[in-house]
Amino acid sequence: MGKNTHSSKAKFTSGQLISFILLAIGALSMLLPFFWMVSTSLKTTGETLAIPPVWLPEDFKWENYQTALSMAPFGRYFINSLIITLSSTFGEVVTSILAAFAFAKLQFFGKNILFTVLIATMMVPFELLMIPNYLTLSKLGMIDTYWAMIVPFLASVFSVFMLKQNFEAVPKQLYYAAKVDGASDWRFLWQILVPMSKSSIVTVIILKMIGSWNSFMWPLMVTNETSLRPLPVGLQAFTTEAGTYFALLMAAATIVILPMIIVYLFLQKYIIKGISNTGIKG
Repeated sequence: MGKNTHSSKAKFTSGQLISFILLAIGALSMLLPFFWMVSTSLKTTGETLAIPPVWLPEDFKWENYQTALSMAPFGRYFINSLIITLSSTFGEVVTSILAAFAFAKLQFFGKNILFTVLIATMMVPFELLMIPNYLTLSKLGMIDTYWAMIVPFLASVFSVFMLKQNFEAVPKQLYYAAKVDGASDWRFLWQILVPMSKSSIVTVIILKMIGSWNSFMWPLMVTNETSLRPLPVGLQAFTTEAGTYFALLMAAATIVILPMIIVYLFLQKYIIKGISNTGIKG
């Protein structure tokens, strides 16, 4: 009896050790690119091109950050990114809440078929939609405007699916009780359902903000004016015909992603809680 207990404890400890090692390897593989980016941002030009690679610079070149900021109008880029991110995030959250409520609580003809079709569209890569979207916006006269970077992202099937799963977890009896008390669907949604689903909604907001803030290819396609471009597109200033200034590029990249890293670190618990509430594993 005692031997079996000791054996099971040993196996459990070995399993924990293996899990810890695998998690540590995964964490290091995720952190390594960030470490390399920050390290490279503090190197000299020679160190960025050295073979074998230089992992840590001999002297930290903090002036690289000041030089990077002076090479492009990053203040303007920051304002553009802020406008685009906040506008598209607000639009997506509102449309996702309304659509998720309709699919979760309302009854209408073809609801299940329509939702299945929407889910199927998630398998279509955005790259396949770029040309049709560009042509549509061009006919509407939106190219080279903020609208071109906002309108195509005012809705998200993934966000609708995520919130629908969360809304369906709220008992139907609560909805019927609210209707008996005279509450309209609109009032039930915003005064009862939305507050109860705060963690999932915050998750949608965070994921959308990160995706919008880091968007590069689409803003590059639909803008010609430098004054309209967001931060990620502004990083092109460090790539010229003479080559790429890697140290300055990495310094600017660090500045660009720093706001989203701070947002994620402070609000990551909402992402974990929100996704777990939808029943999604991963």
